[in-house]
Amino acid sequence: MLFTGEELSTMVGGYFWPFVRIAAMISAMPVFSSNFIPVKVRLILAIALTLIIAPVIPPVPAVDAISIQGFLIILQQLLVGVSMGFIFHMVFAAFTIGGQIIAMQMGLGFSTMVDPVNGSQTPVLSMFYILLVTLLFFILNGHLVMIGVVAKSFTTLPIATSGIEAQNFWDIVVWGKNMFIGAVLVALPAITALLFVNMSLGMIGRAAPQLNIFAVGFSITIVAGFFVIMMSMSVVVSQFEVIALEAFNLIKAIPGVE
Repeated sequence: MLFTGEELSTMVGGYFWPFVRIAAMISAMPVFSSNFIPVKVRLILAIALTLIIAPVIPPVPAVDAISIQGFLIILQQLLVGVSMGFIFHMVFAAFTIGGQIIAMQMGLGFSTMVDPVNGSQTPVLSMFYILLVTLLFFILNGHLVMIGVVAKSFTTLPIATSGIEAQNFWDIVVWGKNMFIGAVLVALPAITALLFVNMSLGMIGRAAPQLNIFAVGFSITIVAGFFVIMMSMSVVVSQFEVIALEAFNLIKAIPGVE
């Protein structure tokens, strides 16, 4: 059996170009891009998804990978995949920032540990919210939705030298404000409650100067903070659903991905 150079390029590109987009998305997605997941696992996952998705996508252009056009196609696939994963990564960042705000208000800003998702030192409360939204991510089948979106993108946003436009990148930058808005909404119940607690401690210290408020105020603030966190769990869950839905809508707003 003989193959021409064009046929061989088409056969290789039929799996290589989709692999680049899928691998880029997995590398930028939350949870899957975490440091505690070995690179080999991510590579195997990307290859497995490529073997499943590649046979059902439209024909890819017969372009030599080692050429200017091949480089442009690789660049476009990287941009598409990274954009999809990065958008949802900002959803997780909203709860990380919200946990940091609450920790500072409770006086637990010094209590930090290594965040396996971002690979940096974060407050323990941020780790609690990261674990919570990670469970919600899998419970709500967010990983399956992301796989479905990237699979459909090959039909609506075919592999070519052109793809995402500059306006789409600006839309992603503008959507970043939702990350900070979501963080404030997550931390708002705790901020409000701890504000009243601190005001009460201040009035007690003013009325009875002989009491050592600083000795007991720290413990009271921590206990009150944990109580508010426990009572506001429903707010966190609903806020995750809202931000995640907005993130998916933004991903679908990329030309042709709807």
